[in-house]
Amino acid sequence: MRLVNIGYGNMVAASRVVAVVSPDSAPVKRMVQDGKAAGKVIDATLGRKTRAVLIMDSGHIVLSAIQTAAVNDRLTGRETAPTEEETL
Repeated sequence: MRLVNIGYGNMVAASRVVAVVSPDSAPVKRMVQDGKAAGKVIDATLGRKTRAVLIMDSGHIVLSAIQTAAVNDRLTGRETAPTEEETL
């Protein structure tokens, strides 16, 4: 099982990620709110702004504080170096 860093030391199993989407659209915001009500949201932002939403095959929703492009690069193996803020 390959784990992928989604920011600030948080990891997810790459094979379990179904989609990585931007949190800005109304349908995604609704999905996150419904997931919170159902107890299916995992907040990995450490209090920072949500910049990517990962949809998992288990129905869980993972919130990440790094950009969707950076998450995608990490999932596809084009690893980007952690930002200075992430290493703190």
